[in-house]
Amino acid sequence: MDQIFSNDVEAADALKQSYQQLKSEIAKVVVGQDEVIRLVLTGIFCQGHSLLVGVPGLAKTLLVHTIATSLDLQFKRIQFTPDLMPSDIVGAETMDKERNFQFVKGPIFGNIILADEINRTPPKTQAALLESMQEYAVTIAGKAYELPKPFFVLATQNPIEQEGTYPLPEAQLDRFMFNIFLDYPSYQQELDIVKNTTADDVKKVSKVLAADEIIAFQHLVRRVPVADNVVEYAVKLTQATRPGVSGSKIANDFLEWGAGPRASQFLVLGAKCNALINGKYSPDIEDVQAVARPVLRHRIVRNFKAEAEGLTVDSLIDKLF
Repeated sequence: MDQIFSNDVEAADALKQSYQQLKSEIAKVVVGQDEVIRLVLTGIFCQGHSLLVGVPGLAKTLLVHTIATSLDLQFKRIQFTPDLMPSDIVGAETMDKERNFQFVKGPIFGNIILADEINRTPPKTQAALLESMQEYAVTIAGKAYELPKPFFVLATQNPIEQEGTYPLPEAQLDRFMFNIFLDYPSYQQELDIVKNTTADDVKKVSKVLAADEIIAFQHLVRRVPVADNVVEYAVKLTQATRPGVSGSKIANDFLEWGAGPRASQFLVLGAKCNALINGKYSPDIEDVQAVARPVLRHRIVRNFKAEAEGLTVDSLIDKLF
């Protein structure tokens, strides 16, 4: 990528163009969900993982598969079930015919990992993802195996299923850059969905970006200059979620605990990428606000008073603005 473009401005323009191409290809299969697509692609360009939360039938799995198809990357799908074991994810050592141990790689060794219904497996198995999401490697029998790059975990979760589900540990939730809510489609969108999916016409998605291009864009996002006031705003917004620490009335009245420093990092990274895909070369406060909800909503916990008054996490984040 550095050899293709003479400077970062040219590369930034290419990122915006590639983003528009990706949106067009994904739209061939996925109707609507523009905000969800924006956030998932932002997470990919920021080298972050995303958690997709929505009721069944909102095309969460289809969305991830379509994005993987538009990116020339290795796609692996893991269906999380109550009997899934850690070795079913990362792999295990087996003995060959010569009685020597060899490591057989699990499905975690891919570029885009779809962790389908991640909350349907016990915490022990969920924890098998922790090292790979943070260190981009897995350790088996004391030996570390690096994962291919780029590497993303896109996990799906159904919020209404309680039977046989296990809430994700806070440590693992914090590994996800975004917690993205999928809502019901509008009437017109649902009409289009029904027409497209009940006809004998298979939409083909073209590949837009390859692995080396995505990695180059990830480095570009980190090189984007950001003004001090934007960084200060991101940090103040994160600190305003901490009850008893920041002096924030919203946090003290309605929150049990707030977000950690990783939230500030993701706010700035997300703002940088959001600026680039919108044709800007440096983020402003509006770019921070554009990613604040998905960055903060799984990192803050409401107290009883907020629940009693019917205040949602998103409404509290909006108040913090």
